[in-house]
Amino acid sequence: MRLVQRLLILPLGLLVAISTSAYAGPQHAINPGTLATAVSQHVAQQDADRAALHEALARPEVRTVAGRMGVDLDRATAAVDTMSGADLARAADAARHVNESLVGGASTIVISTTTIIIALLVLIVIILAVK
Repeated sequence: MRLVQRLLILPLGLLVAISTSAYAGPQHAINPGTLATAVSQHVAQQDADRAALHEALARPEVRTVAGRMGVDLDRATAAVDTMSGADLARAADAARHVNESLVGGASTIVISTTTIIIALLVLIVIILAVK
């Protein structure tokens, strides 16, 4: 009886062990192509946000307001490259408002534009202080 068990159990055990690794293919929860697309879109969005911030901080109107407030724009511009996540999105949204309100070479700055510029600068200063 023991001989029969050894003759049946050992070959069946080997067969099961070999067959599972032979037929198991790579299984992914998410398609690698979809994942790569999502990551590249996220990186592209962050690059666009940083570009909007750099554009806003390069404007003469923003430099004037920052100078009056005593904000070091060189440090703020350098900090833009280290920002990420929600902080980057909020700052970029404010920067886009600044860029839209000053587009076309507007020669006058209304209070709302100045307020947006100040909010942008304060947001960047707060982010710098936290990090």
